[in-house]
Amino acid sequence: MAEITAALVKELRERTGAGMMDCKRALVEKNGDLEAAVEYLREKGLAAAAKKAGRIASEGIVDAYIHAGGKIGVLIEVNCETDFVAKTDEFKQLVRDLAMHIAANNPTYVSKEQIPAEVVEKEREILRAQALNEGKPEKIVDKMVEGRMEKFYADVCLLNQPFVRDPDITVGELITSKIATIGENISVRRFERYVLGEGLEKRVQDLAAEVAALQK
Repeated sequence: MAEITAALVKELRERTGAGMMDCKRALVEKNGDLEAAVEYLREKGLAAAAKKAGRIASEGIVDAYIHAGGKIGVLIEVNCETDFVAKTDEFKQLVRDLAMHIAANNPTYVSKEQIPAEVVEKEREILRAQALNEGKPEKIVDKMVEGRMEKFYADVCLLNQPFVRDPDITVGELITSKIATIGENISVRRFERYVLGEGLEKRVQDLAAEVAALQK
């Protein structure tokens, strides 16, 4: 077996965020192979996170994020299982990152499950009509629609969007990784995004007309 050095354990911990003992056990399990140990911890962590995802999360924080010089604001509630975790810097940073992502990417829903059934059905109808109008064979249209629905979900659902600070992972995958490292279930309950002046009719200034009116 390859020698399991303290430096190797430290490097694995820095790469995965797992505890020292978990890192040492992973390296022993994988005979000192660092990359294999990283994959082992990742798989173990995601499996554990999946089990935690069903647990009740009723603590957490409500946070606010203001962007673009006060032009965009986000309020978000993210839940965890204990007040202790809610007060940690890691959890607070996650909430801040999620709020920043919402400000930048403007999702409409937290997850696919929140989308009203009639909205999903209407989107399917539109995508099906588009595929048929493109001349696609009927037998592959349904498969194409399902693929395009995934793009729709990535556009409107927070958990399906590529994370703004690391587009290689989705927001859902980010949260799952935090569940694995923090050790508690974490869920986004709700959010609101505000844009200054959104929905208001803006005054259009017609300088020529104003000058003409003053001369009357």
